[in-house]
Amino acid sequence: MVEGFQSTLRDDLGVAAVMARKGVAASAIGAALGLEMPSGPRATFADQRTVVGTGPGTWLIIADDAEPDFAEDLADRLAGLASVSDQSSGYTIRRFSGPGARTLLQRGAAIDFDPAVFSKGSAATTVISHIGVILWQADDMPAYDCAVFRSFDSSFQHWIDQSIHAL
Repeated sequence: MVEGFQSTLRDDLGVAAVMARKGVAASAIGAALGLEMPSGPRATFADQRTVVGTGPGTWLIIADDAEPDFAEDLADRLAGLASVSDQSSGYTIRRFSGPGARTLLQRGAAIDFDPAVFSKGSAATTVISHIGVILWQADDMPAYDCAVFRSFDSSFQHWIDQSIHAL
């Protein structure tokens, strides 16, 4: 087991899926929200919000300490520009940090995690242990956030436990 490795469940997050309407540019959505909407698999960070590009014209927006009406507020601000779906109870998000975080993810995801290629703001939608995962590097420490559907969280935790003990 690696000393100092941490896997932390991030609580009190608001999570919303945002999908641009046909013909609406990411810049228009970003202007309505006052956020930079990444094009491609990237994450941007501003004012306790993270925006993760998950596909063409689609993003996850994650808010720290979100109010209960987080997704409704986004939907109101994006009326006519994008569809918004509250995913706050649909996903769990874990933060991996400390020595071994990169090594752990390399064991499960077929992604090049070399710092020259995958650094702060890099994101990917992938599979780890047959579980769909959206992951992004949250800082230069490095710390990684991983979002999985809540119904797969115990299986994902099992993979973490088995893999970290093998490091």
